[in-house]
Amino acid sequence: MYADPTEYAEQQAFEAAVGRLADPLNDPLPGPDAGLRAPGPEPYPEAYTPPYGPVPPQYGAVPDGTAYAAPGPAVTSPAPVPAPTPVPAPTPAPVPVDDGTVTLWQVGGEPADRAGRADETMALRRVRRTRDEPEEPYEPHEPEERNPSPPIGGRAARRRAQRAARESPAVIASRVAGEVFITLGVVMLLFVSYQLWWTNVLADRHVGNETKKLEQQWGDEEERDRDRDPGVFSPGEGFAIMHIPRLDVKVPVAEGVDEDGVLDRGMVGHYGEEPLKTAMPWDEKGNFAVAGHRNTHGEPFRYINKLDPGDPIVVETRDTYYVYEVTSRLDSTPPSNVDVIGPVPPGSGFTEPGRYITLTTCTPEFTSEYRLIVWGELAEEHPRNEGKPDALVR
Repeated sequence: MYADPTEYAEQQAFEAAVGRLADPLNDPLPGPDAGLRAPGPEPYPEAYTPPYGPVPPQYGAVPDGTAYAAPGPAVTSPAPVPAPTPVPAPTPAPVPVDDGTVTLWQVGGEPADRAGRADETMALRRVRRTRDEPEEPYEPHEPEERNPSPPIGGRAARRRAQRAARESPAVIASRVAGEVFITLGVVMLLFVSYQLWWTNVLADRHVGNETKKLEQQWGDEEERDRDRDPGVFSPGEGFAIMHIPRLDVKVPVAEGVDEDGVLDRGMVGHYGEEPLKTAMPWDEKGNFAVAGHRNTHGEPFRYINKLDPGDPIVVETRDTYYVYEVTSRLDSTPPSNVDVIGPVPPGSGFTEPGRYITLTTCTPEFTSEYRLIVWGELAEEHPRNEGKPDALVR
């Protein structure tokens, strides 16, 4: 049995009206059609007319025979959203005295230092400058680049901090003294290096050149045959070559014992000037006395203290090799003892004039306090045209 379509239509209209009243957003707007139609999609779709027979009640028939679709569920509006609570504007804290301290702004009525260092608090934080400095926004830095906070306590405290940061005169004086000592140490180190090493380099170079010069002169036929007094030489002029085979020494002998012109250039100097004038190797009698450095400047006599009696000392000249043999040694004597280079030196063991040789140098090493003396006696006179003596070919 079918329901009355009129009754169903009235019920549907009633439910739609009630649904509209329950939604505050669907209140009818003022106008002639107020309350007749709810906003949103059309609640009644296109009419359906069956081809035959009565309209079933599920299709919502109406008295005039027009069929409507069954009403759908009532449209439910979302729950009302409460309006947001207004946030009060940030109120700055009371401005402190301009003493260079940090000013913290308030957020929501709460001091920023109690905000747990929130992002908003850090964004409102800035550093107050002194009156003479412009204000700058706070910029974060790396921990190692962050400048220390200015001293607390005002201008007087900053002045005290600056005075404390200044170096005292004692600190400045100690720093200057340290720099002076370091400079002096470097200069002394360079000087010692020059004396012990570079002077030997320069002397060895000069000795090599002078030796080659003498050998070339003696090999020249014209120079060898030239009529010349062999005992006349100018100061600093080389005239012989001394060989000490045991010490592997080969050094030119020059006239005079001047340090700058002879000894410091690595050569051995002959005592040939008054009052210390001594004989030449080719003299019939006399003491051929020479001097040389024991340390620095080529140091040709450094190890003459190791010579033993019988060791040969060869003096090579333009025409002859003069071979001496060591006889005795005096390990230490004052520089004022000039008798050691006399014709018959006391303490040498010689008792009468002869053909002797005397080597003198400083002792102890690296000092000039005393003199070391080595004596020898002529054992052989060997012409150059007969080749080298046995002492040089062993």
